[in-house]
Amino acid sequence: MAKKDYLPIILGSDENAYGTARLFSEFCPEKPLMLCTRQLIPTMHSKLSRVELIRDFDKEEVFCPALLKVLRREHQHFEKLVVISCSDYYTNMLSRHFDEFEGLIANPYISPELLATLDTKDRFYALCEKHGMDYPKTVVAEPEERLSVAESLPFSFPIVVKPENSNAYEYLHCQFEGKKKVYFFDSKEEYLEMVRSMNGSDYRGKLILQEFIPGGDSAMRVMNSYSDPEARIRMMCLGQPVLEYYDPKTAGNYAAILTRDDEAVYQKIRAFLQEIGYVGFCNIDMKYDRNTGRYALFEINPRLGRSSFCVRAAGYNMMKILVDDVVYGKGQECTFSRSTGLWSNVPRGILKKYVKDPALSKEIRQHKILHTLYLWSDMNLKRLYRITRYYFAQFRSFHKYYFDKEQ
Repeated sequence: MAKKDYLPIILGSDENAYGTARLFSEFCPEKPLMLCTRQLIPTMHSKLSRVELIRDFDKEEVFCPALLKVLRREHQHFEKLVVISCSDYYTNMLSRHFDEFEGLIANPYISPELLATLDTKDRFYALCEKHGMDYPKTVVAEPEERLSVAESLPFSFPIVVKPENSNAYEYLHCQFEGKKKVYFFDSKEEYLEMVRSMNGSDYRGKLILQEFIPGGDSAMRVMNSYSDPEARIRMMCLGQPVLEYYDPKTAGNYAAILTRDDEAVYQKIRAFLQEIGYVGFCNIDMKYDRNTGRYALFEINPRLGRSSFCVRAAGYNMMKILVDDVVYGKGQECTFSRSTGLWSNVPRGILKKYVKDPALSKEIRQHKILHTLYLWSDMNLKRLYRITRYYFAQFRSFHKYYFDKEQ
């Protein structure tokens, strides 16, 4: 029997994984294979993919041989295998061990050297400096410097603090009171209280302390892009977050985004990514500084983010662009998204209450919302129950944790 063209393999089972499966369902004749340690609520009771649970799949000693076994098995039936990572730790392992997968993965991943540069904030900001990209004033504190660093910061409070990589396995699995992905501190005393709590845990990574660039959630910008194996940009989509999450586990993640068009930003980020030889999917977080008119880069995630479904709200399917490129060799010219679409991962009622800017509130009311998880053709009673509870739990979360960053 002749082999079929390709099979998508998705690593993970969160919102990002469901959004990826949903994108493939629009054009791919095969259900994606989803590999994960356990199935999370966003992908439960869905018929968009077939799920294979692998115990301890997120551990390096298990990940490589388990994935290679799956690749060898599926390659008997498919000419090409397209592997999509939906988390930083899967991306990290794919990058560092890419050569061990016997050429069975059709789509590109960045080199481990570039990944290490992007994952290490001091090296990343040195890269930004070299290529003329703006970034926040930053101090990197080693574990033994966490307390003392607050005495000699080159910028004043308020400050933003984050672990070197909030999605790294070590930080995800450590436990201490007050743990968050991103911290905002108005005073040195607040910062020291958090550090003392952190020092009681087994997290031994660096801390990133940064100047707070004024502006609320809507001052943020996010860029999602795809670069082919020769580091040529094929597609870019800029988004303006209008609301972020505030609960400790997901603080800093985007809850709703309006897609935007900004030629100057597109050209600058495109040149930067091509100069550093970036390949594959990319997710860039930055913030507009109204005092200087600059866009300060915070980080580059070497994958599509959990909010990347906003690209679909703008009318583009990133998985289709990938497949056309690496499976069928239909490399297109670079496309910049020009349309405005609204993506949200929270109910409209939350946007109505917590988006404070009157102009943005008015604009939001004019757009239909695209939700990642609400696909009626994939609904059944069990899924509808779980997803509805999952969405409406956000009302309680925002009521408890929301604060106005402008204040």
